[in-house]
Amino acid sequence: MALVKRGSRLITVDGITYRWRLRGRPTYDQGLVMSPLTYAVEHAQTPGTTLVITTNQPHPSNWFGTAGNPVLPAQVADSIRTALTDGWTPENPGSPFHLDQSAGFVSPH
Repeated sequence: MALVKRGSRLITVDGITYRWRLRGRPTYDQGLVMSPLTYAVEHAQTPGTTLVITTNQPHPSNWFGTAGNPVLPAQVADSIRTALTDGWTPENPGSPFHLDQSAGFVSPH
């Protein structure tokens, strides 16, 4: 399933262009700071398997005002490289590939 282009950003990693998107509004659990922020990445020209990255920080629009850091392009690039090393094949169709980087996330509630 392809990402929505509206609100997505392009990033080039090792000569390949990807599209990544952070959900604008938090899910219910993200709003309550019970689960961490996630974002999705796909190959820009040939969308296949979507990469879903779970971070170790709260969604910036959570309902409690818990501070979270912005997701920077350098972090996205590092996550893409890690996923590729772990077996993500972005141009092949398939189920979403999950990369869990949530170690250290603690819900304050």
